[in-house]
Amino acid sequence: MAQLTVRNINEQVVRTLKQRAAAHGRSAEAEHREILRAALLQVEEGFAARAEALRQRLRSSVDSSELIRADRDRNDAE
Repeated sequence: MAQLTVRNINEQVVRTLKQRAAAHGRSAEAEHREILRAALLQVEEGFAARAEALRQRLRSSVDSSELIRADRDRNDAE
């Protein structure tokens, strides 16, 4: 597994990270890993889920060929 070193972090950020880690019962390092994972990997997962939900919402039981045929028939009758 790779290692990552982050330098020059604001003290307030470090303090908040430690508080958040304690609230989740994790070390600051484990919390940092979770924050990075969530920020970088769940974006892709979230996009895929949103795209699938949109496909489901837009899916129609109407056969578009029937609508096109009806429109053509109406135009031919005019």
